[in-house]
Amino acid sequence: MSRVAYVNGTYRPHGQATVHVEDRGFQFADGVYEVWSIFDGRMADFDGHMTRLARSLTELRISIPMTRQALTQVLKETIRRNRVRNGIVYLQVTRGTARRDHPFPAEGTPPSVIVTARSIDPNKSEAVAAKGVAVITQPDIRWGRCDIKTVGLLPNVLAKQAARERGAYECWMVDEMGLVTEGSSTNAWIVDENGKLRTRDTQANILKGITRTALMALIGDHDVELDERPFSVDEAKRAREAFFTAAGAFVMPAVSIDGVRIGDGKPGPITTKLRTLYLDQARDEAV
Repeated sequence: MSRVAYVNGTYRPHGQATVHVEDRGFQFADGVYEVWSIFDGRMADFDGHMTRLARSLTELRISIPMTRQALTQVLKETIRRNRVRNGIVYLQVTRGTARRDHPFPAEGTPPSVIVTARSIDPNKSEAVAAKGVAVITQPDIRWGRCDIKTVGLLPNVLAKQAARERGAYECWMVDEMGLVTEGSSTNAWIVDENGKLRTRDTQANILKGITRTALMALIGDHDVELDERPFSVDEAKRAREAFFTAAGAFVMPAVSIDGVRIGDGKPGPITTKLRTLYLDQARDEAV
């Protein structure tokens, strides 16, 4: 089946979906994005992603392109046209198309809106999670507003590629104090050597992950002690368990960091429990 994309008001065959050469997303990475997981044709953590989208647009002073109701319909229609039962739907909003110049274009320039959707085999993700994955670390070289979900992801791309070249799934980035900030496309967590669940607070200029937020709410309901503060690479390597969260990875166990085995080298009981709890809730509450 051929895929279909939504581009600025029109549904097009995926291979024919294009934006203008002077779209500011292409020229300047002047845009934002969101990704929803899809379970049985429905979007998980819907409200959280919508709220973060509005915040990102506001922070960058990009006009909200359409009403929430209209955008919801576009997302659902793109999922429907691509016949996605399980997978992801991707939304990108840029400042629009204008003559290439660094200042904002003239007021009234319409934002560009692009939506794509694709299927992902859930069995593959479960098979990966059952074994756990490797993580590497490297210095965090990103800009100072990582709390905004922009499309300016070159440092993240380089980090992810470094992970791939070293046979790992993810790269955790590290600040000048040796503390883990977050992954190239994920939030980082550990169960430390004292048994406390830890993840960095979002006041530290990291992305407030929607899966992270949903998981924290679940933790509060299931008697798991959470210590929301940073941890060092050394602490992570001594941890009982480690994992990361994201819309595509859900709750993914990390069983080694920079080649150092975490715990017994297998997904730990707390990580496994949290993954099950999150997936059950995400499926139940998807819209």
